[in-house]
Order: sequence, then structure tokens, then C-alpha cells
Amino acid sequence: MVKYFSCAGLLKSSWDQVCIAFWQRYPNPYSNHVLTEDIIFREVTPSNCLISRRLLTKVSRAPRWMERYLPKHMASHAYIIEDSVLDPQKRTMTTLTWNITHARFMSVEERCEYRINPDNSSWTELKREAWISSNVYGLSRAIQEFGLARFKTSVTKTMKGFEYVLARMQGETPSRTLTETATERARETALAAKEKAKDFASQAQKKQYV
Repeated sequence: MVKYFSCAGLLKSSWDQVCIAFWQRYPNPYSNHVLTEDIIFREVTPSNCLISRRLLTKVSRAPRWMERYLPKHMASHAYIIEDSVLDPQKRTMTTLTWNITHARFMSVEERCEYRINPDNSSWTELKREAWISSNVYGLSRAIQEFGLARFKTSVTKTMKGFEYVLARMQGETPSRTLTETATERARETALAAKEKAKDFASQAQKKQYV
């Protein structure tokens, strides 16, 4: 079984601007989990298409119940391959990304296509597709559900990051406000406290049975 996800997005910037922003989208306040980006391969084809392959290193913390199945050095980082084809004639850019870390445990493939919006040539439309699969016997459904939920959250942050970079490129004030930053940090603190409370509760429960 494979979980499939599809969505469409709209960036209110020209296709040219979006393509430039694509290569400059890291770092941004919504991508603190992206640690490094390295170009592995790049060439221009005879038809003037730009083909690139990059290696991205990301922080990707697995849930506690999943960590027991992963080596310690693999539980917090993930390596992602990103292939892209930019076609200046058709005015399209297509990307394909997939994880090479934890791939036997959970595989996430994503395909994005950026093209000029047919209703407004100054805007760019984005079609995003994803396939999430797992071959872990007895846990595949739970792993796929977890992967899908995380992917949906990631899409929201990705779009906000893209819009942030585009606004900065165009000399505008990025939409991320201090209130939003404070709210996000408060949410992260609350989640950390919740996890800590669970640990304490678990330890206390174990002591009762000793």
C-alpha cells in the first residue's frame, strides 16, 4: 500500500522570480530543519534545460515509538536527494525529491511542477504530489499515516518559506511577524514539556511495578 497526496498552490510572483527564489530559499525562518545543501551534479542540455541534483541534510526527528527501530545516528537526521529540470522554453520547472535515509523504513517521494498561471501570467502555479510507503511488517499503516501527517505540515512551512524569500527578494517586508514567531516558539515549548511529562509519567508507572 502507498499513501498518495496531491495539492495545488499559487505563488503571486512571476515564474522567473519563483525559479530564482527556488535556488535561494534556504535559509529562511521556516526551514531551520535544513542544515546543508550541496550541488552534486549540474548541466545544461542541448535544448537549454538546466538539470541539477542536490543533496540536502535535514533534521528529521522520528517519534519516540519509532526510534527504537532506528540506529541512534539515524534517528535525528535525514539525507534527501533533489533532482530538478528547468525548461526555459516551456516555462516549467519540475522537481523530484526522495529520502535516502530510512528508505527501507519509510520512503517519501515528492514531485512538484511550477508553471505560469493561465489566468494571470504574473503568478506561478504549483502542483505537488507525494507518495509515502513503508514495508515494515505490522507497522506499515501507522508509519505511512505518520509520514503523511508530517508531510502535510511540511508543505505548509515550505510554502510560507517560499513566500518569505520572494518577499525579501522583491524588497518587501516578509509576512512573518514577531507575534507569529513567539506563538511558534510557545507551541514548541509546550510540545517539549508534554513529551517530558510523558517520560516522567512512564518512569513513575514503572516504579510502581518494581
